[in-house]
Amino acid sequence: MPEPMPSVIQRLSIALASFWRALVDPQFAAAVARLRAGRPAELAPARPEPPHLQAAEPNAALQLLGLLQEEGRLIDFLQEGVARYSDAEIGAAARVVHEGCKKTLAQHFTVAAVRSEPEGTRVTLSEGFDSAAVRLTGNVVGQPPFNGSLRHKGWRVTEVRLPQVASGHDLAILAPAEVEL
Repeated sequence: MPEPMPSVIQRLSIALASFWRALVDPQFAAAVARLRAGRPAELAPARPEPPHLQAAEPNAALQLLGLLQEEGRLIDFLQEGVARYSDAEIGAAARVVHEGCKKTLAQHFTVAAVRSEPEGTRVTLSEGFDSAAVRLTGNVVGQPPFNGSLRHKGWRVTEVRLPQVASGHDLAILAPAEVEL
């Protein structure tokens, strides 16, 4: 079924909008000129819409913080002022936090490197590389392919094994207060 013809008012609206766009958009003006000459307009593809941002669900983050506190005492360590302690005391505490947090990570996540090459290796990123998985740093100019040195291999989670949470459990309580009687 053919598309209905626009009314006079619609055509006037189109004409005014086209007039202003032709004044400010040279590419649009060139496409109109091609149409007037009887050639295809060949407009460039529209810019892709920016990605829709969604709010992060805080419960999983709160649950992870609670697990890191439980095994590694991470929050205790980060909330403590360390200026008054010696480097040796901080190092000893960091070792305990490191071991507990590493255990929590291994228990609840499978983590793999984004890039398999050793750090320092020269790599080539072809057109269409995953910009979410690889961040370009330094003097970034031009278009792919990009050649550079791998500074960090990156990390990606391949499996998540967070425990289920009972209904009504307050995940904002990362560690309950302890009262000894």
